[in-house]
Amino acid sequence: MQVAAFSTPASPDWRWRIVNYAGEVVEESHETFPTIVTAVADGTKRLVQMNVVDNSVIARVPRSTSHLRRR
Repeated sequence: MQVAAFSTPASPDWRWRIVNYAGEVVEESHETFPTIVTAVADGTKRLVQMNVVDNSVIARVPRSTSHLRRR
């Protein structure tokens, strides 16, 4: 699992998000942080507390490359 930090123009403070390897959000902070460093640190602390194993399966979506051959 990975910890990511994000902010939005509407809410410029940082929040963390725990995401599994399939890209699904596992948990997200309600608390905001002034810097990306503090957000990731708190999210990492939460991930360690959760003590979970990521058994997710990455979704394999076939993607066309026809747009690359039109050059």
